[in-house]
Amino acid sequence: MFARIAIAAFFATLLALTSGPVRADGIELSQLATRRADDGLELSFTTHFELSHAAEEALHKGVPLYFVVEAAVLRNRWYWRDARIARGERTWRLAWQPLTRQYRVSNGGLHQSFATLEEALTVLRGQSAWHIADAKDIEDSGSYYLEFSYKLDVSQLPRPMQIGLQSGFALSVEQKRNFAPDFSLK
Repeated sequence: MFARIAIAAFFATLLALTSGPVRADGIELSQLATRRADDGLELSFTTHFELSHAAEEALHKGVPLYFVVEAAVLRNRWYWRDARIARGERTWRLAWQPLTRQYRVSNGGLHQSFATLEEALTVLRGQSAWHIADAKDIEDSGSYYLEFSYKLDVSQLPRPMQIGLQSGFALSVEQKRNFAPDFSLK
């Protein structure tokens, strides 16, 4: 009887892992797509995650949270290590502003304020038409793949928080996908 339950649980877990969106360390990658444009290659992605109570509490105590997305386009080579064709990285800073009672999302020199945490997280959960490679860098005659990662960057937290880091700060997802001949993801 126990063996049947264990086997059924194993197959249910296997089915859950192979179908649907990718989920790793608290972040669900709902959508990851590329398209070839006139000026190069564009990436769009959508994630879903919730901040843990510990991360939300730290945010309200004045600790900014940094979210980092990295995308790299590599070309397969049989004779040497794969060649990195292009690499892109974006960093968002999420902070609570107690005087205005708003959440502020910063990306480079751009800042945007939101009344609720949910509105601010909506901006952090996805990106569309992000230019990651130039047209001159990608050829039709090569075999390419994409390495994608999205995470809450704990290395940018204050040092005392990094020492006793709680599991609620572990938000990350990584994925490696091959390109089809039209540079859409397989």
